[in-house]
Amino acid sequence: MTQKRLILASASGVRRKLLADAGLHFEAVDSLVDEDAVKAGFANGDKSPEEATDALALALAEAKALAVSAANGDALIIGADQILSCKGRRYDKPKDMAEARRNLTEFRGSPHILHSGLVLARSGKVIWRHTARATLTMRDFSDAFLDHYLAEAGERVMKSVGCYQLEGPGVQLFEKIEGDYFSILGLPMLPLLSQLRREGVIGS
Repeated sequence: MTQKRLILASASGVRRKLLADAGLHFEAVDSLVDEDAVKAGFANGDKSPEEATDALALALAEAKALAVSAANGDALIIGADQILSCKGRRYDKPKDMAEARRNLTEFRGSPHILHSGLVLARSGKVIWRHTARATLTMRDFSDAFLDHYLAEAGERVMKSVGCYQLEGPGVQLFEKIEGDYFSILGLPMLPLLSQLRREGVIGS
């Protein structure tokens, strides 16, 4: 049973469902963080491209958690974000179906990486950080299949940075998946649950 106030700093329906399905009692609050501003102010430094993208995902998760923490006292805040990288380029959620088609064409036949950042904050300070990666390889699907997929999935493709929901028809895009399922969905649940036990939010 939850003993302390827990808030998810996210408007993501998938993240809310993952926490609810795990039996957690929590509130969900949209952080309203300007993600573009965080990305514009981020410097890769001397990190490798993969390490820099991990760091950016973490910076976005921290910004969200801290924004919500500022108005919620000693509540424990979960901040999470995910970035996709493919062939050295970072991708955002597509703005329209045409961009989704272009992105999927670029992902086709190649691996891409989902970089997840996860933090807990309390009283305006980050108290825990975690990063995770998953590598997913899309098969070399035909243009006809792409047309069919986009018609079937519709505007749902714009709710995901990769233009797919792995728990739905999007799984048909892939030939190989390496990584934690929950991290692919955008919330590394097992490390999060372990930390929530340490924080006394859920039973051990």
